[in-house]
Amino acid sequence: MTTIAYDESKGARVALAGKAVVGDGWAMFGRHLRRLRRAPGLFILTQCMPVTMLLFFGYVFGSAVALPGGADYRAYLVPGLFVATAANGIMTGMFQAAADNHRGVMDRFRTLPMSRVAVPIGQAASEVVQAAVGLVPLAAVGYAVGWRIEGGFWPAVGAFGLLLLFRLATAWVGIWLGLAAKSEEAAGQLGSATFMLPLLSGAYIPTAGMTGWLRTVAEWNPISAVSAACRELFGNGTAVTAGGAWPVTHPVVASVGWSLLLLAVCVPLAVRRYDKSTK
Repeated sequence: MTTIAYDESKGARVALAGKAVVGDGWAMFGRHLRRLRRAPGLFILTQCMPVTMLLFFGYVFGSAVALPGGADYRAYLVPGLFVATAANGIMTGMFQAAADNHRGVMDRFRTLPMSRVAVPIGQAASEVVQAAVGLVPLAAVGYAVGWRIEGGFWPAVGAFGLLLLFRLATAWVGIWLGLAAKSEEAAGQLGSATFMLPLLSGAYIPTAGMTGWLRTVAEWNPISAVSAACRELFGNGTAVTAGGAWPVTHPVVASVGWSLLLLAVCVPLAVRRYDKSTK
């Protein structure tokens, strides 16, 4: 790990601190990737689940869902599953942070001469890499069942960048909740409940047909905004009707705003929580 040496110059100390964050964060990033190598089954399961859901929702429920203008449901579903995969950062971030915290790993890290920010940064960075890898098979299967990128190359790049930004934000949410959880069991129960978040959004079905209050809740769910933004950028249509809430009628701006807001709130909370002992 990198040790920050004392220097009379404030600028030099800041530079050394930044170097420590990068070096120690890189070490923590490598640690989390090595954990995947030791537990490949869990990684494969998390990557295969979205593909399974695509086939299940697309072919079991697809014929029962009527979209405005007769649009293909599977083409509508794929961007929503991209976003649901990104939102899984809450669950996986929570599980890993809680496990490390309550098994004494975090206590060990606190005793080392390393940056306090590096530990959660390394975990968050590994979450983004896992999400990027997971998008590849999902996109391939989506292409096989009829989904296409119709909005051009650069808008599609923007959509994938937005997905990774959202995954980074949800990972920090999960890290904070995992560090704050009283036990691994509590984190597991709360993490399992996050499976409901995409269901209460426009990720899988249009929100226009929902009951009034439920539609409002769904459209203010960040997952709805990111799903609508991805559909717009991929050129798959937005399926937003008149009367939609502001986040789904301005989805790209709202998606960036939601992600930055989550980061602004959860990054300092997670770092502060990491500094506290679990005792």
